[in-house]
Amino acid sequence: MSEALCRCGRGLAAEQCCLPLLRGERQARTAEELMRSRYTAFAVGDADHLWRTWHPRTRPERVTVDPAVQWTGLEILESHTDTVEFRATYRESQRTGTLHERSRFAVRARRWFYVDGEVF
Repeated sequence: MSEALCRCGRGLAAEQCCLPLLRGERQARTAEELMRSRYTAFAVGDADHLWRTWHPRTRPERVTVDPAVQWTGLEILESHTDTVEFRATYRESQRTGTLHERSRFAVRARRWFYVDGEVF
């Protein structure tokens, strides 16, 4: 039986991709890797990972994930050292939509953190 593919769209098994990051077994090596793990956290409802990986300077007091939103795909448009532009598709009730964002990341204490994003 084959392992389930990771939700981030890289085509790797979840155990070899984003799940170790969500579990805190290792840290992201790049901004894109962190962004993919955060997408996966939204897709599987892991608000704790989202909170832990949000820069302390910009993170909200609480992070919640809306269970009515089903994340259905991720497309990386551009990836640079500290920015990642992406499109994420979702379904909510009977409608579908796309989130297009350029996210900014920063390294603090040798760990990558999400800082903020510009939504298009």
